[in-house]
Amino acid sequence: MTLVMLTQPNSRAAEAYRALRANLALAALEQPLRVVLIAPADPATDAASVAGNLAIALANAEQRVIAVDADLRQPSLHLRFGVDGTRGLVEWLGALESAPPLCSTSVAGLHVLPAGTHTNVVAADVVASRRMAQALNTLRELADAVVVCAPPLSTYTDAAVLAPHADGVVLVVAAHRTRRTDAKRAQILLERAHVRLLGAVLLE
Repeated sequence: MTLVMLTQPNSRAAEAYRALRANLALAALEQPLRVVLIAPADPATDAASVAGNLAIALANAEQRVIAVDADLRQPSLHLRFGVDGTRGLVEWLGALESAPPLCSTSVAGLHVLPAGTHTNVVAADVVASRRMAQALNTLRELADAVVVCAPPLSTYTDAAVLAPHADGVVLVVAAHRTRRTDAKRAQILLERAHVRLLGAVLLE
């Protein structure tokens, strides 16, 4: 899936992301939503596209947005936006006293923090580190909204570990591809993490 918010802004798919933005705004009335985690149920789901399109939708509403690629195993958010992915989250975690290596995009108010060069790091250890929690706290001070893309719940623990550091989680499932057992397992994992599950996105 492409970034339909850029390529097809008048499409039904783009309107669905505007509806998601509206739903998140309503949820924020009860409790602030500065950091939102996009958690795919399984590898069949394209969480990067969901994160990217949601980030664009939020930026189009004149919010300062940072889209973070926390999928250190198969990062792709930088490819969607056509930005340099050689420096990013991994490098920044090694030197948090510096400013995050944010990449500008063609969308006003939207920056991307790529995963970075993830060779020779253990992804699960990185996202579970104290530095990761500190990084998210820093990012929430730099933007109105931080959208974090995570790897699939059915395969890795990363999303479940990151979820408690977010203000809310959006579960992503793929129609006709995500198995019911994987979707249910993902829901259970998030519930066990005692996170705020905001809802689910169904990809066609």
